[in-house]
Amino acid sequence: MRNLLFVFTLILALILYAAPACAQQLVVQNEAGKTSVLTRADIEALPHVKVTARLSNAPATFDAVALRVILEKAGIGFGDTLRGKRLATCLLVEAADGYRAVIALPEIDPAFTDTQIVLAYLKDGKPLDEKEGPYRIVIPGEKRMARWVRQVTTLKIVDVQ
Repeated sequence: MRNLLFVFTLILALILYAAPACAQQLVVQNEAGKTSVLTRADIEALPHVKVTARLSNAPATFDAVALRVILEKAGIGFGDTLRGKRLATCLLVEAADGYRAVIALPEIDPAFTDTQIVLAYLKDGKPLDEKEGPYRIVIPGEKRMARWVRQVTTLKIVDVQ
């Protein structure tokens, strides 16, 4: 009986300690349906930026990676390849709670816009809390924050046609 209790406790501990590691992963699916999984270390190793944006009544500074950089790492092309039928391609951002939002690929491409949409992983120098993180979309200058998806788990490229 004692051994059974020990095994049960060990399994429970493994589940509890493994859950946060899984939650730190980001799944990215390209146009062809190929899936890439990025870890927190993968994301933090990419070139990062600091973005200051207004949240409710107070400004916040986010450490983040440009969304374009993350998508390029997963094999999604921008620049000269973003033309013709690909202009009707969107990014579907999915959250842990089922919330979803769409961002058109030209909104992410610096050839089309100066706005830099980012995937944030720190706010004011601290990891995002459970309500926001581990990742959050930040779109500086956007009047409504409806597309500032919290608890981002998946980025999928979808064709609107």
